[in-house]
Amino acid sequence: MTAHLPHTDRGLRFGWAQADITPELPIAVEGQFHVRMSEEVMDPLTVTALVLQSGREHIVFVSCDLVYISDKLRDSVRKRLNDSKDGPDPRKVILNATHTHTGPGNMEREESTGSGLGLGVELDVMSVDMYVSFAVERIGEAVLQAWNSRKEGGIAYGMDYAVVGRNRRWVNDDDKATMYGLNAEISDRFRHFEGYEDHSVNVVAVYDSAEALTGLLVNVPCPSQETESLFAISADWWCETRAELRRRFGGQLFILPQCSAAGELTSHLMYEREANERMLKLRGKSAREEIGIRIADAVERILPFIAKEIDWALVLRHDAEIVYLEANRLTEDDLRSAIRDAEQCREEYEKEKRKLEERPELRETPRWYVPVTSAYRRMNWHKHVVRRCEQMKRNPVIPAELHVLRLGDIAFATNPFECYLDYGIQIKVRSRAVQTFLVQLAGGGTYLPSPRSVRAGGYGSVPASNPVGAEGGQQLVEHTVRMMRSLWEEAGEQSSQL
Repeated sequence: MTAHLPHTDRGLRFGWAQADITPELPIAVEGQFHVRMSEEVMDPLTVTALVLQSGREHIVFVSCDLVYISDKLRDSVRKRLNDSKDGPDPRKVILNATHTHTGPGNMEREESTGSGLGLGVELDVMSVDMYVSFAVERIGEAVLQAWNSRKEGGIAYGMDYAVVGRNRRWVNDDDKATMYGLNAEISDRFRHFEGYEDHSVNVVAVYDSAEALTGLLVNVPCPSQETESLFAISADWWCETRAELRRRFGGQLFILPQCSAAGELTSHLMYEREANERMLKLRGKSAREEIGIRIADAVERILPFIAKEIDWALVLRHDAEIVYLEANRLTEDDLRSAIRDAEQCREEYEKEKRKLEERPELRETPRWYVPVTSAYRRMNWHKHVVRRCEQMKRNPVIPAELHVLRLGDIAFATNPFECYLDYGIQIKVRSRAVQTFLVQLAGGGTYLPSPRSVRAGGYGSVPASNPVGAEGGQQLVEHTVRMMRSLWEEAGEQSSQL
C-alpha cells in the first residue's frame, strides 16, 4: 500500500478550474438521428479541468458536458495549449465527455467514426466549426487556469455503489436483442436482459495543504442522458448531481465527472416504470434529482473514511499510445444491406424534401425539419458502412488513442468508445491496481460491442453502429491491460490482488 508521508514531505500539486461551454446561439443538439435545434438553455454546459502533478510528471483531466470528444475538438485544444508555451504538455491533456444527449455536436460529417451525420437542410444554427472554435477557447483557458493555480495538496480515494445505470438491451424468444422498446405489446416475447450492470461509484477526493476538500473526481458507469430527447441545452443529471454534491460538501467544490464503461447502460428504467414514477411523485423529486441524490449518498458514505487516509506524495506515471484496432469485419451481406437501407432512406429523404418544396408553409410549423433530417442522417449512417467497406480494403485497422495513469495504488484507463461493459469488467478484473477507474468517451464515441451482443444484433451492435467490432474490442482490452501492468512492473511491484 502507499505510504502516508509526513506533511513536510508532501510532493503532490493540484490545480482546478471550471468554465462554461454553453453556446449562446441556437445549435443542433446531438444524440438522436433527427436534428433538434436548441430552443432553450435548461442548464449550463460545464467543462472542469484537474491538473495532477508529482515531480516532473503531470496529467490533466478535462471533463466536458458533451456527447463526445471529436478528434477536431481534442486536437484543437492541444494546439491551443501548445501555442501558449507556458502550460502543461498538450499530449498529457485528456478530454472526456459525459455523453449528454442535449449538448452541441462537435464532429464534422466526414469524420471516420460515423458520428457526424450532417443536417440535410439549411437551418439557422451555429455551425460545428463555430462551436468548436468557441469551446476550444473556453476549454484551453480552463486548462491554463488549472495549471497556473497548482498548489500542494493530497488525495484520498474510495468506492461505493449507487443504482444509476441499467442494461438497456433485452433479448426476445428468438435470441434477438433490442435497445429500448420494451413495452406491454411485446412483453410476452421478453426473456432476459443481455448483460451485466455496474453500480460502482469511484471517487478521488482532492484536499489542499490545510486538509480542506477542494474537489471531487466522480466516476459513474452511466451516460448522462435521462432527459435525452429535449430540444434544449442541458448537462442532464450531472447538473443535479453537481448541485447536490455542492449542497452537502461546499458551494465552491469542483466536480469532475467521468463515465466508466457503459456502452449498453442507461439511467432509464426498462420495466417497473409506473411504480418508479409513483415513488418519484411521492418524494417530490424528478428522475434527474433522484440520480443526483443517489450518487451524493454514495459519496457521503465514502468521504468520512477516506479522509482519514489522505496521501500527500504518490507515484504518478502516465503512458499514452495510438493503438490500431481491427475494423469491424464487414461481409458482402453487410454491404448489400447497407446499400439497400441507404437507398430506402434516400428515397424517404427526397420525399420529405419534395414535400417542403411543394408546401413551403410547412417550414413555419414547429420542428418542421425533424422528418427530413431524420431520413438524411439515417441515410448517411448506412452510407458510412459502404465507405468503410472500401476503406477496409486499403487499411483494415482503425486508430484509437489510449491513456493509462498510475496514481499510487489506483489506475485510470481511457478509451474513445461507448465501451460495452464486458470489456470494462475484463480490464478491472485483470488490473493490478487496488482501484481502477475506466474513462470512456475520451474520444469520438461509437459503440464497441461485446461478442454476445453482436450475435444478438440490434441497434448498438450492428455494422452501422460499429466501425470497430468485437475483435477490436478484445484488442482494446489486451492493449489496456498491457499498458497498465507496465506501470506497475516499472517499479518491480506485484499486486496484492494476484
